[in-house]
Amino acid sequence: MDRRLADRRLADRRIATLSPGAGSIGFALAADQISKAVVNANSDTLAGGIPVVPGFNLIFLRNDGVTFGMLGGAPWWALSGLALVVTVWLAVLLVRTDSRLDAAAYGLVIGGALGNVVDRLRIGAVTDFLDVYVGTWHWPAFNIADVAVVSGVGLLLASEFVNSRRRRAPGL
Repeated sequence: MDRRLADRRLADRRIATLSPGAGSIGFALAADQISKAVVNANSDTLAGGIPVVPGFNLIFLRNDGVTFGMLGGAPWWALSGLALVVTVWLAVLLVRTDSRLDAAAYGLVIGGALGNVVDRLRIGAVTDFLDVYVGTWHWPAFNIADVAVVSGVGLLLASEFVNSRRRRAPGL
C-alpha cells in the first residue's frame, strides 16, 4: 500500500511539473497559428504596413529563412527537419526537468518552433507580421512564434541565473 501511495505521489509531482510545459506548448502554438490566420486573411491590407503606434507596425511578409532571414533560400524541408530535431531534444529536456518554470520555458520554445514548422509545411515559408522600428531602422519582422521562442529562452536564462546564485549562496 505504501509503495502505491509513493508511486501515485511521484506521478502527481511529474504531472504538476510537466503541466506548465504542455500548457505553454499549446498556448504558443495556438496563439501563433491564430494570429497568422488573421494576418494571412488580411495580407492585402497589411502588405504595405499599418502603423499601430510610433515604433510599431503590422505588416505582411514571408520569410523563407530562419531567425532574421538567416539561411534564406535554404530548402523548407531542411529547415523544418532541423527545427523538428531541436524540438525533440527540447521535449526530452522538458520531460527530464524538475522545475515548473523550466518546463514552461521549454514549452514556449517548442510551441514557437512548431508554429513556424507548421507554416513551412503548409506554405514553404514563415509568415512574419510584427515590425518594430526606431526612426528609419527596422528590426527584422517577426511573429508570435518568435516571441514565444525568445521568451522561453529568456526564462531558461533567468532560471539558470537564479539557480546558480542559490548554488553559490545556499543561505539566500
